[in-house]
Amino acid sequence: MALRVLCRGGSIRPATIKSWHRPLQHRGYALSSYVVTPKELNEALQKNPPTKISTDPKVIPICASWFMPNDPHGRTGIEVFKKKRIPSARFFDIDEVKDHDSPYPHMLPTCEIFAEAMAKMGVRKDDELVIYDSEELGLFSAPRVAWTMRVYGHPRVHLLNNFKIWVQEGYPIEEGPPMVPNITKYPIPTYNTDMVVKFAEMKTIGYDHGKEGAEEIHILDARSKGRWEGSDPEPRPGLRSGHMPGSTSIPFQELLDPETKTLLPADKLKEIFEAKQLDPKKPMITSCGTGVTAAIIELALKESKFGSDDDRRLYDGSWT
Repeated sequence: MALRVLCRGGSIRPATIKSWHRPLQHRGYALSSYVVTPKELNEALQKNPPTKISTDPKVIPICASWFMPNDPHGRTGIEVFKKKRIPSARFFDIDEVKDHDSPYPHMLPTCEIFAEAMAKMGVRKDDELVIYDSEELGLFSAPRVAWTMRVYGHPRVHLLNNFKIWVQEGYPIEEGPPMVPNITKYPIPTYNTDMVVKFAEMKTIGYDHGKEGAEEIHILDARSKGRWEGSDPEPRPGLRSGHMPGSTSIPFQELLDPETKTLLPADKLKEIFEAKQLDPKKPMITSCGTGVTAAIIELALKESKFGSDDDRRLYDGSWT
């Protein structure tokens, strides 16, 4: 599949950016794998430049905590970030860094909004980012933010597995009002269209399901089995439950350790996908309620090397 990129609202053109996982030439990087342990992150942070005013590339933790609108405790991401976080961490708010012209929650932002958010967080293009979730949820919205960073071509993105373990193992934490980072100049990026499915295409795939000659595509739904079956209500008022024709239910909780909320080992993830009778040779689209926990399935497919990177996309906006 040929890589094509665009800045949302702009024209499509051939890609000129390097793959997100390839290191830049001018320096070595502290982390080698996409999913990193608390120990690996802690060691990487020790290698950062010693002064805050340094312009040298550094490892930056990014808190991506987010809670469902019907959270029984009324928690918000920014509140838990202020309460407890990794030292020097910045906060990425998916309810703010989004397409503000869309009626749907936290759709991917424009290239300009993304660049502005990165600049306000004090991030530079050659910084190495480690995205993490709240201690309470372990892995939930961080995979969505890490995926978003990749969509916009940030060269080095990683995911912490996870902050719950970071706290349990006694690594440093900060509490109280966070530091205000120095604003940087982050270049307006391009947008990798090959990682995203939009509504018009998804509707066509749904209508074509089961028809002779239609392409066979796995649609993997991360919502609970009850929401997928239509027996449980959606968390957003007025939104009916149920599922898209031909989709497969893979509640994201099945991909996480029930105690630690860490991502399961690659071999266990592969067993789950095989038990769902998925064919790794077929294209795969991940979906959920709005496009957040769909990224957990995308992460699990990536880590287990189940299917091709070129044939795996996320449906932005998803069921909503």
